Amino acid sequence: MHLATRLAAAIVAIGLVATPSFAADPTGTWQSTTGESRYKVSYCGDGTQLCAKLTWLRDDARTAENLPYLGRYVVRGAVPAGGNQWEGSVSYNGETFAGRVTMVSANALRLKGCKGMFCQSMEFNRI
Repeated sequence: MHLATRLAAAIVAIGLVATPSFAADPTGTWQSTTGESRYKVSYCGDGTQLCAKLTWLRDDARTAENLPYLGRYVVRGAVPAGGNQWEGSVSYNGETFAGRVTMVSANALRLKGCKGMFCQSMEFNRI
């Protein structure tokens, strides 16, 4: 499965079993645990919403499917949902997906998304 497809699926409907009990600051640079991509997460909109821009792709991830997203926002306007979570949407391949971003620790971010019966999780580490 291509990186952009996994990212879009991961952002669709994110959830965790337990909610972390620390004050999260998701801003900064994050790398997928597979090491194939990096994202710059920042506050946007009214200053409480999250946006994420794909800033780097490893050489083997620089495919025709992924390159159009390089340097672009893949998450825009995710709003706080409590418990170190943000809900938002992403547009991919003409479709819009809704989901949840959750910080599991100060340096770990987890996304889990579903579309229909298909679910996908992605994890990121702060760099």
